Amino acid sequence: MQVSTGNVIRRKSVSTSTTHRMHQRYIVLPLGLAFSFPLAAQQTCSTALPVQAGIHAVDVFDGELPNAPRCAANDQGPATFAVWYAYTASADTIVQLTTDVQGFPQVDTRFHVYTGACSALTCIVGNDNGGFNGTSRASFEAMTGSSYYIVFDDRWSSAPFSFQIEETFYPISNGENYCQFTPSFLNLQGNPLAIVDMDNDGLDDAVAVTQTLVNIHYQQAEGGFAPVAIPTDYADYPASWSLCAGDLDGNGFKDLMYGGGYGVSFMFATDDGAGFLERSGPEYVFSQRSNMVDINNDGHLDAFVCHDVAPNVFYLNNGDGFFTFNQGSLGNSCGNYGSIWVDYDNDGDMDLYVAKCGCDPNDILMRNDGNSQFAQVTGPLGPFDYHQSWSSAWGDFDNDGDMDALVGGSDFPDHRLMRNDGAGVFTNVTEDSGLDRFLMQSIEWVTHDFNNDGLLDIVGGGTIMINLGEMRFALNTYSPGIGGVGDLNGDGSLDVLGQYGLQFGVPNGNHWLRVALHGTLSNSEGIGARITVEHGTGQQIREVRSGDGFRYMSSIMPHFGLGEHELIDRITVRWPSGIIQILEDVAADQVLHITEPISTSVANVITRPSLVAFPNPAADRLWIKGATIDASTAVRLTDLAGRVISSVPFLDGSLPVASLQPGLYTARVVVNGIPEELRFRKE
Repeated sequence: MQVSTGNVIRRKSVSTSTTHRMHQRYIVLPLGLAFSFPLAAQQTCSTALPVQAGIHAVDVFDGELPNAPRCAANDQGPATFAVWYAYTASADTIVQLTTDVQGFPQVDTRFHVYTGACSALTCIVGNDNGGFNGTSRASFEAMTGSSYYIVFDDRWSSAPFSFQIEETFYPISNGENYCQFTPSFLNLQGNPLAIVDMDNDGLDDAVAVTQTLVNIHYQQAEGGFAPVAIPTDYADYPASWSLCAGDLDGNGFKDLMYGGGYGVSFMFATDDGAGFLERSGPEYVFSQRSNMVDINNDGHLDAFVCHDVAPNVFYLNNGDGFFTFNQGSLGNSCGNYGSIWVDYDNDGDMDLYVAKCGCDPNDILMRNDGNSQFAQVTGPLGPFDYHQSWSSAWGDFDNDGDMDALVGGSDFPDHRLMRNDGAGVFTNVTEDSGLDRFLMQSIEWVTHDFNNDGLLDIVGGGTIMINLGEMRFALNTYSPGIGGVGDLNGDGSLDVLGQYGLQFGVPNGNHWLRVALHGTLSNSEGIGARITVEHGTGQQIREVRSGDGFRYMSSIMPHFGLGEHELIDRITVRWPSGIIQILEDVAADQVLHITEPISTSVANVITRPSLVAFPNPAADRLWIKGATIDASTAVRLTDLAGRVISSVPFLDGSLPVASLQPGLYTARVVVNGIPEELRFRKE
């Protein structure tokens, strides 16, 4: 693979240092927020110092440690002293407690929040390193008249610091809606971080990169990871700002694109997936967010990069191993930060939205008119104009079949929740959504269904905003931080890898579905496809994307929370090629592999019933139901690389698989004369 401009292939040696751009942060405090002068907190639970919303200074540790379990992580640390405070809620509220306070020193802190009698304290929440630079941050529900004991200990430091209590008076969802996470440790070398299925086996992997290394922790079907450090040629431009992934050359393994302060480097996976070939273009690009998408819809995956100080750039895949550099036509001014490709007008092709900041903060929306023609949209999206933002989150927040948007404020907490009222006509519904009460700004905004209830939640500004329905949101009681989102332990609950390390989502019993697309006429991963899932209580839509948010890379596989639904009535895939594929009666709680049918007409509607394979993974026999399979034709089994392993008979509705080695396989069966493919795992 090569990256080219015109007919000339060039390599450029430049300094690898990166211009570090920072924007001053501001905190907007609610009216009546109190500031306290340094006061000695009391030394025991029974004499804890009463505090209310506001900023409070801690200047000395001289109290006793709680006679109760520690609520934060690292609970067996050598703490010696503590300080005690008592907070009593005047109304039902969500309390956010943080030691990361604007304008005050950042100190490595740990805290615990208890309720109950001093002789029998019960943990509510705790945190250690939940904020920047060792500071702590957590949220909890507080009920009217109830008292809560806030305890800081000297586990890490006894230096003076300040903490802030913020109250969000907003309807509190019941506890079943909240998301819980378990912190874990993963020794990844490099940054930024990504959650991506690198080997196309249906399992998300953890990825980090340096200029000479791709560090992958391959998720194993039996649990855990197999870490591999793959040395690479020196990347001319490091991934200092962004990292995105996709199969640019169609060989079944993910390629990587690094975005830095001076240019763009590609790492093309070798055909065996064991190495990478470095290619860099000579162009100067101050890269911010980057994406992979089929811009001209020719079946080949292209690459797009936000340019901070000049018009945006993109690399068109010629389909012959070469890429042609282009600049302009997809944003002609500077200040481009967070790009996301989304079909906002439901016309079947991917449009481009760029959240902007700095020299030209007027966000842009480029409507895809087909035939590689894009038009900049103005007027209906006026509320987006002149808004300092580094990223936006696009998803169907109200499950009405079109894409809504949350454009997050980066320099000020000016967040805009825009409801799509059809055909790309938007209404600003921020007021009384709960997001108007959310006081922190952020550079990273993404949306995923973290509690698997069928409603898209929003991550940004230090927490998760839980979707309560009807475009209303509530603060989650714990923040996993910002990062790449995917499923790194195969339990169907989304995890986060980034700001606070690895945070495993805790399953809550709700059902789920993840979809892995395999394109034939479209690009190999179906990036740009629209997937609609229908079940008893309505429908959900997702799009297949490479690159959302600002810095981190999330899984390419769309994730659906299904609540109590164990069976999906219908799944509709609208492929980038235009082919519509319909599957019916699909079981929940699986990674569903769907292969694009080969058709000579992009308008063809495929309405074949789906085939369901179970159990998956299988030990001795793989049962298949859902359609009448031609039993006279042997079923061909192939491995992940496409090699034919064997042909086995289809008898009594099942396949014998006991002799197979553990791994991922594809079974090719014939239904009414038409080949169908099912992926399954042999345990």
